[in-house]
Amino acid sequence: MRFTAICLLTLTLMLPRAAVAQDADTLADIRQQLTVLYVEIQNLKRELSTTGAPSGVSTSGTTLDRVNAIEDQLRRLTGRTEQLENRVQSVVDDGTNRIGDLEFRLVELEGGDVSSLGETTTLGGDIEVPSLSDGSLTDAPTQDTELAVGEAADYQRAVAALDGGDFVSAETQFATFIDTYPGSPLAPEANLGLGLSLEGQNPTTNDARAAIARAFLESYSSDMNSAVADQALFHLGKSLAALGKTNEACVTLGEVSVRHPDSDMVMQAQSEMRNLGCP
Repeated sequence: MRFTAICLLTLTLMLPRAAVAQDADTLADIRQQLTVLYVEIQNLKRELSTTGAPSGVSTSGTTLDRVNAIEDQLRRLTGRTEQLENRVQSVVDDGTNRIGDLEFRLVELEGGDVSSLGETTTLGGDIEVPSLSDGSLTDAPTQDTELAVGEAADYQRAVAALDGGDFVSAETQFATFIDTYPGSPLAPEANLGLGLSLEGQNPTTNDARAAIARAFLESYSSDMNSAVADQALFHLGKSLAALGKTNEACVTLGEVSVRHPDSDMVMQAQSEMRNLGCP
């Protein structure tokens, strides 16, 4: 799809962010451990996949010699396959137990009822993410979400700075929040807040404008179905226009009505497209 190509092009604006050391046993640590564990299991499972064309058995001698050689090769390959299967199964079983332990610790840290835990399930669930109104962030939800200690308070302080027009402080606080709480349920909002904070400083250089586009792209790509996805997509289109990428901006802004037809951003996106002279 053309929009997918635009997103891939825009991804070149993304720069690696420096990792921030975390205290042990925070919710963010546990989320990170779950992610690493999942990747390790998937890598081990891929060991059962073929990696190239099969090699034949080169033998000489009588028919009986060749048959014996083939049987030896089959026994060897069967043994290796069983070893790999046992290894993968062992890691999967151990990983499942570790995930269950992490979920237990997670509930304990949140002060929840550990007796209500059933079978080990995927961490998370339905999460209510706050929405934006006229470019201002709302307070972080305090119920039905899984937030680390201090996560909601840090987020709300950043929101307050943005709403108060202190864009420099808001930028710092949102950037710190994103680095401190990787994988946070509030990641789309935080990245959107970072982009708005940077935008509020009226940047004049392409590097600064590219940073804005990266923030909005991260907000949208982190969860394309989030409550703020429509705003992130709209602001991404505007930021691309500010970078002089008019064609890409027109495509991105046009996707607002396609992907979020009931959003209040549709009219703003259409107005911006008219200003840009989009076809």
